[in-house]
Amino acid sequence: METIDPRILELREIREKAKQGGGKDRIDKQHAKGKYTSRERIESMLDPGTFNELEPFITSHTDESTIETEKYLGDGVITGYGRIDGRTVYVYAQDFTILGGTLSEMQSHKICRVMDLALRNGVPVIGLLDSGGARIQEGVKALGGYAEIFRRNAQFSGVIPQISIMLGPCAGGAAYSPALQDLIVMVEKKSFMFLTGPEVIKAVTGEVIDAENLGGCDVHMSISGVAHLAAQTEEGALSLVRKFLAYLPSNNIENPPFKSTYEQNTCDDGVLNNIIPLDPTEPYVMHQVIERIVDKDSFLEIQPTWARNAIVGLARIGGFSVGIVAQEPSVLAGVIDIDASDKMTRFVRMCDCFNVPLVTFVDSPGFLPGIAQEHGGIIRHGAKLLYAYSEATVPKITIVTRKAYGGAYVVMSSKYLGTDMTYAWPSAEIAVMGAEGAVNILYKKQIDEAPDPAAERKKLADEYRRKFNNPYMAAGSGYIDDIIEPCETRGKVFAALTALKDKYAPAPPRKHGNIPV
Repeated sequence: METIDPRILELREIREKAKQGGGKDRIDKQHAKGKYTSRERIESMLDPGTFNELEPFITSHTDESTIETEKYLGDGVITGYGRIDGRTVYVYAQDFTILGGTLSEMQSHKICRVMDLALRNGVPVIGLLDSGGARIQEGVKALGGYAEIFRRNAQFSGVIPQISIMLGPCAGGAAYSPALQDLIVMVEKKSFMFLTGPEVIKAVTGEVIDAENLGGCDVHMSISGVAHLAAQTEEGALSLVRKFLAYLPSNNIENPPFKSTYEQNTCDDGVLNNIIPLDPTEPYVMHQVIERIVDKDSFLEIQPTWARNAIVGLARIGGFSVGIVAQEPSVLAGVIDIDASDKMTRFVRMCDCFNVPLVTFVDSPGFLPGIAQEHGGIIRHGAKLLYAYSEATVPKITIVTRKAYGGAYVVMSSKYLGTDMTYAWPSAEIAVMGAEGAVNILYKKQIDEAPDPAAERKKLADEYRRKFNNPYMAAGSGYIDDIIEPCETRGKVFAALTALKDKYAPAPPRKHGNIPV
C-alpha cells in the first residue's frame, strides 16, 4: 500500500474544508432559498473543468482580541480564472454562506487581484454578487476595500469588459461597483440593489417598504434603468453572460469575434418591403424589421423593458457583431425622451469602447415636448446622444426607415456626425418637422381664411409631404448615400461592414472629453 505524505493529506483536508464554505447547514439554507453556492455558480458559467482558483487560503485580518469573528478560508469570496467559449475570463463570486458574503479588507484584496490580472492580460472580469454589504466588524477597512474596487472599475472602463451578475442582495455603497460596469444581470425575485435598504428607511422615516418594490429586478429593469438583462433563474442569468460576451472582444484593442454565418440575401422579402404603412400616422413594429435584417436568432436586446420607445441590443449581420440602435414607433411613436436618450447614449459608448460597429434605424418624430421634459433637462440628455455618436469612431451605418424630423434626424447618427454609410427607404421622411406642423406655421393665414380649414390643411399637408417629406430631396443634397428597397438592407449593411472593417479614425489628442452628464 502506497504511503502518502501526511502533509499532502493535510493539504487535501484543508482544501476540502475550504470548498464547504460556511458549512453544510449554511449551504443547505442557500439551496433552500433556490440559490446556488458560489462554486456551483462558477462551474455553471464557465466551460467545464477550466476554473483555476486563486488565493483560496486567505482569511480575514480582523483583530480577534477585540472582535469575535470566525476565520474562514477564502474570506467569503471565490476568485480565479477560466474560460467561456474557449476564451479566458477572470471571475470573483461572493459566498453568502461565509458571513453573508460581506466585504472585508482581504476580500477586497482578492477581488482587486483578479481585476488587475484581467487588465494585464486583456480579458473580461465577471463578478457574481451575493453579499450583505460591508463587514461591520472591520469598519473603515471594509469601506476602503470598496473604494479600491470602485477605482479599478472606473480606470478599467472601456479597456476590458466588466460584468456584474446580481444573485442576491447588493446594498449600500456596494451597488456602485456594478453601476460602474458594462453589464448588470439580475435574477427575478432573488436580486436586490439599493443604497438605503428597507431597514434603514424604516429606522429613519418609519416607512415599511418591501425589498422587491424598493430595488428588485422589475424596478431596475423597467423603472430605474440600472439593470440591463434579467432572467427567471440563476442558470438563465449565467447563460445570458455567456451570450453577451460572444459579441464582444476580450479588450479594447481586439475586434469582436466574427462568425461565418452569412448567406446572400436576395430581394424577395415582400414582408419587409411592405412593412411600412402608407399612412404616416400608422405605427409598425421596429423589432420585426430588426429580426428580418440581422442573422437569425442573433438579436440580444439590452434593457428591453426600460424606455421602450428606444431599442438597443447586440446582433450579428453576416457574422459581424453589431450594435443595434433604433426607435420603436409602436411605443410613443418612437419619440426621444430623457430616458431614451440615456439608454441609447450609454449603449453607443459601450459599442465604441469595444470596437463594435453601430447600425442605427431611424424613425422618430423628434424629442418629446412638454414642461416635464424641459425641466428634467432634455437638452442636456439629448446632447449626450449627440456627443456619443459624434465621438464614436467605430463603423457607423444608418438606415432611415420613415420619420427623421428635426433634432431626431441630427442626433440619430446623421451623415455629418461622421456616419460612414447613410441609407434611406422610399418611405423616409427627412425634414425639419412633419407636414401637418409645417403647414400650420407656413400657411396659418391661408388655412384660417379658407371656407373649409380642415380640408385646406389636409390639401396643403399632402402637397408639402410630396414636395419635401421624402428621401429624394435629402439624397439630392448629399445627406443620404443611397435610397434602397427595404429588402436590400441586409445585403447593403453587410457590404458596408465588410468595406469598413479596417476603419481607422483616431481622435484628436486629449485627456478626455467633457460629455454633458
